[in-house]
Amino acid sequence: MTAQHHPQHKTSSRGEQDKQDEQVVERLVPVWLEETERHDAEAARAARAGWEKGELPASSAQDLAHWVTARVTDTGFNEDEGPDVRGPARITPADKEAVHRWLAGRGHPV
Repeated sequence: MTAQHHPQHKTSSRGEQDKQDEQVVERLVPVWLEETERHDAEAARAARAGWEKGELPASSAQDLAHWVTARVTDTGFNEDEGPDVRGPARITPADKEAVHRWLAGRGHPV
């Protein structure tokens, strides 16, 4: 069927954006789950179970949104200007926006 028969089908450029956002999320969620596991094993189990089913619980989605915002590492600041956020993954402001779009697209407030 064509896009006109499916109202939820986006234009090709929107579809490409969704695909790129999904790739960012797929790269960052395992890092987030690993970090969450170290700090709150129960929350990590709930988040991982939701992720594996394709739907994050609301509390996990909110945690992911906060986490990605706090972990932005590619800020354009130099060493003298700060901030210096070290972590296992490079997270750009664009990555943060991609995760937020992805979450919002699934009905989660961001």
